Amino acid sequence: LADRQHLAARFEALAEALQLDELPQRLECFDISHSSGEATVASCVVFGSEGPLKSDYRRYNIEGVTAGDDYAAMHQALTRRFSKLTEGEGKLPDILLVDGGKGQLSMAREVLQELSVPELILLGVAKGVTRKPGFELLYLNDAAHEFTLPADSPALHLIQQVRDEAHRFAITFQRQRRSTAIASQLSEVPGLGPKRVQALLKHFGSVTRL
Repeated sequence: LADRQHLAARFEALAEALQLDELPQRLECFDISHSSGEATVASCVVFGSEGPLKSDYRRYNIEGVTAGDDYAAMHQALTRRFSKLTEGEGKLPDILLVDGGKGQLSMAREVLQELSVPELILLGVAKGVTRKPGFELLYLNDAAHEFTLPADSPALHLIQQVRDEAHRFAITFQRQRRSTAIASQLSEVPGLGPKRVQALLKHFGSVTRL
């Protein structure tokens, strides 16, 4: 109960910071993750006033884009997400957060315009010059509306919480995808059976150490 009250206070602070007439009920955040440009994935996490709505989380394998092109990856993920919405599937978020600066925000605006998605609030979350938590640069709806929030702001803490969850979810999925790919490659090595492949992955603990 205390956690829900704490989160509700953060939602109220966010509404005040963004000068909204009503409390937002649904926040969605997208993040892109890859390994040196390979095995690119996107994540979408959803928060309501009572916390994360994990049944609404989505993850996307990104295909057919230039390695390391986060803008194209974001375009693909958002297009796939909001195409479903225009087909009558899913819910429209009150606020759409994208992990990134002006470029990511512009890409999100482009997708929403292409799909004629009803107006919603866009919020770009970029690391500041120091790249430390508490110094994020925020962009409201377009690159011209750049602002910051105090490091102790409950509104900023909510933005960080949602952004960090999107990042965690993307990283987890990206590692799973990379592990699957490496396991598939190892299984093609003569003399390595399924048990030996799993033993190798377990021994090294991380695909990055293989």
